[in-house]
Amino acid sequence: RRLQPEPRSRPKFKQNPLEETTLKPTLFTRLATLSAAFFIAGCAHHTSHNDPIRLKTMGSFHIGGREVTLSGKPTKMVTMTQGGVPVKIDPNGVYQVEQMYVQYFVPAHEKGKLPLLMWHGGGLSGVTYETTPDGREGWLNYFIKQGWTVYNSDAVERGRSGWAMYPDVFTTDPVFLTKENPFERFRIGAGPGSYHKDPAKMKLLPGSQFPTEGYANFMKQGVPRWTSTDAPIIAAYTELVDKVCPCIVLAHSQGGPFAYKVAQARPDKVKALVLVEPAGTGDAAKAAALKDIPNVSIYGDFIAQDARWPTIKANNLKFHESIRAAGGKPEVIDLPAIGIKGNSHMVMMDKNNLEVAAVVQKWLAGQGLVR
Repeated sequence: RRLQPEPRSRPKFKQNPLEETTLKPTLFTRLATLSAAFFIAGCAHHTSHNDPIRLKTMGSFHIGGREVTLSGKPTKMVTMTQGGVPVKIDPNGVYQVEQMYVQYFVPAHEKGKLPLLMWHGGGLSGVTYETTPDGREGWLNYFIKQGWTVYNSDAVERGRSGWAMYPDVFTTDPVFLTKENPFERFRIGAGPGSYHKDPAKMKLLPGSQFPTEGYANFMKQGVPRWTSTDAPIIAAYTELVDKVCPCIVLAHSQGGPFAYKVAQARPDKVKALVLVEPAGTGDAAKAAALKDIPNVSIYGDFIAQDARWPTIKANNLKFHESIRAAGGKPEVIDLPAIGIKGNSHMVMMDKNNLEVAAVVQKWLAGQGLVR
């Protein structure tokens, strides 16, 4: 019979787990301790303001839209794949158009009392609220970590919602933007001629918070924009509200007037509005529909010196007067007035985006919408 080696003696641990057991240090334990220390330090640095996202579930769906029948168009042979076999395409028939893509995230520990719907601005998509163009945490992640169930959409005509034929369905041509346009129009650069492809040569507004090293990536987010699609966009947003609300709507720029109008149509379902630099207003004749809905408009910096934004903001403040006359209490947060300076129109992408997100979170908590 082969002799079995005697088992090595194991260190005896004290019964009280809180009492420290003294073991003779070895090279292995020293290295292990040192490695663990570096690992913990590295994690702490990596997650300094990036805690893990813990979800109960996530998913997506399309909503809204309609069928359109086209006729009288010629057929044609199309080679779908290079080197492939041509196929006959008959464009006459029924098409699905004007739907909207929605992605949702439900945190493991919900702290927001209602879902938070994020609506983006014109010529953009739901990526507005995702990772910033220079790679930092965006508002989508921030609010999920704060315990909000978030629905982030690509409005009709953009992103994963898709667009329809024009002028057959969309009656106008799409609008595309040059790289110079948003830089000058979104209060990043100091007016016409301020853009340069070299970030070091860009002429920024003094104290600008926009991450210019990410501007090229920001322009990659741009999508075609039609000026004739407001009705189907509002219809899809309304259907979303009918599906998932009561809720809170957080909207940016072009999304602002959509949020107002959907809330006016569904005042029993939209329980709060957070409008980040809304580019338009709701229907003044229906202002009374908003009187019981808490709403706040948030503005960044450099507005007074801009060619367009003083008028855009004044129009919203005038609309606030209509809501106030009906018994409502619309609010305004001017970020520079509370010491947060340098913000462009793309507040959620600026270098201090999480500081502004915390302002939104505090306002929501003040409305009793946080558990």
